[in-house]
Amino acid sequence: MTAERWKSMGAPNGAVDRRKVLFGGAGIAVASVLPTGAVASDDGVLDCLIIGAGLSGLTAARDLASSGNSKFLVLEARDRVGGRTLNHRLRNGRFSEAGGQWIGPGHTAVADLARELGVGTFDSDYSGSGVVLWDDARLTVNGHGGVDITPSLKAKLEALAAKVPCNAPWTAPDAHRLDHTTTEQWLRAEGASDLDLFSFRIASMMTVGAAPGAASLLYYLSMLNFAEGFEHLEAQKGGAQQTRFKGGSQVLSLKMAEALGDKVVLNAPVTRIARWNGAIVTVETPKGTFKARQIIVALSPPLCDQIQFDPPLPAGRADLQRRWPTHGALFKTAMVYPKPVWFDRGYNAQVASLAGPVVWSYDNSPEDKSVGVINAFVRAGDLPPNLDAARDAIAKVYAHAQQDESLNHPDEFHMVDWGAENYTLTCISPMPPGFLTSGLMPTLTAPCGAMLWAGTETADIWTGYMDGAVRSGHRAALRVLQALRTGTR
Repeated sequence: MTAERWKSMGAPNGAVDRRKVLFGGAGIAVASVLPTGAVASDDGVLDCLIIGAGLSGLTAARDLASSGNSKFLVLEARDRVGGRTLNHRLRNGRFSEAGGQWIGPGHTAVADLARELGVGTFDSDYSGSGVVLWDDARLTVNGHGGVDITPSLKAKLEALAAKVPCNAPWTAPDAHRLDHTTTEQWLRAEGASDLDLFSFRIASMMTVGAAPGAASLLYYLSMLNFAEGFEHLEAQKGGAQQTRFKGGSQVLSLKMAEALGDKVVLNAPVTRIARWNGAIVTVETPKGTFKARQIIVALSPPLCDQIQFDPPLPAGRADLQRRWPTHGALFKTAMVYPKPVWFDRGYNAQVASLAGPVVWSYDNSPEDKSVGVINAFVRAGDLPPNLDAARDAIAKVYAHAQQDESLNHPDEFHMVDWGAENYTLTCISPMPPGFLTSGLMPTLTAPCGAMLWAGTETADIWTGYMDGAVRSGHRAALRVLQALRTGTR
């Protein structure tokens, strides 16, 4: 793709409108030439088909291309790349992230990718006071831009986490008991204060996608393990929510897809994978049927369950896909104002509430503060169904929390319901009690014939984060290259 064509898409700094189709009609052109074997071997068989053009799939494709292998394609069901990273295109060419957006210390894989792609970063701004809305009370708080809990409670959690292998938490000592205990049960048994319980509710909703009373303690401990501490997991300062990408997080996928060109086929949902246990695998899509020696399925487990497999998958893997939790479907909103006036008034736009539509909000303004943007994770059940009414309800919370009536009148409002995305189903995977020790988890990464599983859920560390997605893509590409070289799986 030429630079002129890239700019003509109206995507300054990598921001795109989610309603636009990346590459226009390029996907159709690619599909029309594939049967001729233009990118396949002489027998019309590709070395590798990658299913999913999120960070994981595109990273794997980029690694194959870097190795000198050109006999591959990436099939994407959506009309865009990026998976669970997505940029709202705001007025005047600005952006706000609608999906995953932050990196922090320890996120070395995605940070390295950004440097290689020439994507800059900047730190989140959390200067000023946040506001906690608790029943009728309104409290202002200062800190590191994230939630916090009593130091002694934090120390006990971290001590437990040190014994939980993040890449296989079900093998930890006392794993069964920890997995069948909810985080809230443990907190209450430890005498957690009401403020600790409130703080942890916010943390749990953001980090594992479920309230503490519905989430496995073992799962949370595994996340503390790879983060190496509570602050590194939950804070902005020195934590996983510290740094943003210039151009928005989706720009990473956009740049990789631009370089891969017509090897990325959009609007091509995979409906059937046949003979995955044979030497040549057949993959069916509405854009045609493709054949390959190796398959990388870079999808979350519940999305894999939408594909027909012939022969059927092993019972454990099929059961994993059917039972994988999908109730972590969050709404994420962006409210746009002429300027980030909250900083002038000593606030940082962070609002945490026990009830009402806003779970947690934060400043998401561009680096130059040319407009003010407040993003939030919201409770769908507390929002009116009408979009304008939903906007007004959220704006009212901001105005009350920061004592500023002007916040009742935003210039723009954007909202994404990730649960309504047919090719997403869930942002993050809120592991319920008992799932990790159900005996199904080893099948998450175990190859099935010529098929390798990728995606952030399969990462050894930073599972559920952009960094985990990139790591899983690297691993999958290496395994494909090894299999192609040795002829083994």
